[in-house]
Amino acid sequence: MERITIRLPQQQVEMLQRLVDSGEFPTVSEAVRHAVRELVERRGDRAMRESDQVSFKV
Repeated sequence: MERITIRLPQQQVEMLQRLVDSGEFPTVSEAVRHAVRELVERRGDRAMRESDQVSFKV
């Protein structure tokens, strides 16, 4: 697994911590990984299609 660094507004960090405190996720890192997985699942196909279209235009 690769490590990345991100900056988030304090309010978002606090909300992530609340999700952990409520037992929704075991760690803040896992909550962020979950959010990224959902984003990739929803928009990943579109990004790949757009990438393929750009490569054909060249």
